[in-house]
Amino acid sequence: MTSHLSGPPLRFGANYVPSEGWFYSWLDYSPAAVRRDLADLAGMGLDHVRIFPVWPWIQPNRALIRQRAIDDVLDMIDAAAEFGLGVAVDLLQGHLSSFDFLPSWVLTWHQRSVFTDAETRAGITAYADQLTRAVASRPNVFAVTLGNEVNNLWPANAATPAATTAWAADLIEVVRAAAPDVLALYSLYDDAWYDPKHPFAVADAVDLGDLSTAHSWVFNGVSAIDGPLGPATVTHADYLVELTAATATDPARPVWLQEVGAPGPDISPADAPDFVRRMLGAVTGNPALWGVTWWCSHDVDRALVDFPDREYDLGLFTTDHRIKPLAAELAAFIHELAPGARNLERRPALVCDVDLRTEPHRRGEVAPGSAFHAEWTRLRQAGPVAIVSAPRAADQPYLAARGISSVVTPS
Repeated sequence: MTSHLSGPPLRFGANYVPSEGWFYSWLDYSPAAVRRDLADLAGMGLDHVRIFPVWPWIQPNRALIRQRAIDDVLDMIDAAAEFGLGVAVDLLQGHLSSFDFLPSWVLTWHQRSVFTDAETRAGITAYADQLTRAVASRPNVFAVTLGNEVNNLWPANAATPAATTAWAADLIEVVRAAAPDVLALYSLYDDAWYDPKHPFAVADAVDLGDLSTAHSWVFNGVSAIDGPLGPATVTHADYLVELTAATATDPARPVWLQEVGAPGPDISPADAPDFVRRMLGAVTGNPALWGVTWWCSHDVDRALVDFPDREYDLGLFTTDHRIKPLAAELAAFIHELAPGARNLERRPALVCDVDLRTEPHRRGEVAPGSAFHAEWTRLRQAGPVAIVSAPRAADQPYLAARGISSVVTPS
């Protein structure tokens, strides 16, 4: 097909995991160690990092927000600026690498849901407002996300679809008021897309905030379909970006691939560079894509215990700052893609008769391994394939805005 579209240059970054002490390093913050880590990333040609202040260490009491902890966050942002890196800040950690970090004032005798309890929501609002105002004082901060996959905090915290929608919508407005020139974002992991019983709405992921985010992890069942380098595995990021774009009401709404990685044992170290090349080759041709942020910057020290095994080796760099082959492949891809805007091809779209906005109980029908996913993967092997919801399959202005040339009905 002929290229008819052009898109702005993509952003490429890393989710910053400190090489010394994982996120526990916030408890004993080392400016020198942070700068050593960020030098690694800048040397690859990345343009941004996503950082994760740990909520209970900043707000250990509902009425106490520690300025010294905020100052450490600001130093990390300033360190990124020294290396020419933009920064996206996640507010509520919340959930990190299989661990939940919640302040004591929502636990034990004080047990209450972060999503539904009025006093807890008031405390979170104060935290979000104060931290957002602080980080927005730095010109290299371009985004604030409510938290890292906050839907991982359920079911430990009671939630309903109505409650999670209200919670996120209210906090997005808090962030916008505190930092009107910064992207305000809401991020969910993919159960929101694939699990019919999940109490977080797909519509919220594409309606709330200034752009949509997607977290693509092939250990969700995709890699079991066809192995580490099979079509379903290497195109899953593209599939999730397409589902996200197809669910948004605005055909021009961008999608940030905010997390993607090469987890073992699904993808071995030997296969990881090839996975990087194929996955990026598929998803970077998507006109909805805003940028790609790799999970994660550095490995986790195996002296730290109780992490799932795959979490230790997800980094672009080892804990002693050695670059990995997959990181070299990522850097090479970025270098090749760097010049100018992207040339994007118009492509056909597969019609999806599941309306994810109004039929969340049917989410399983688009999950990895479903008939729809299998058909999309089959068609995708011949080239880019969009997804379009059935109600919009005949909407010509909408199709043109998304770069869709024709529609295909599932066989």
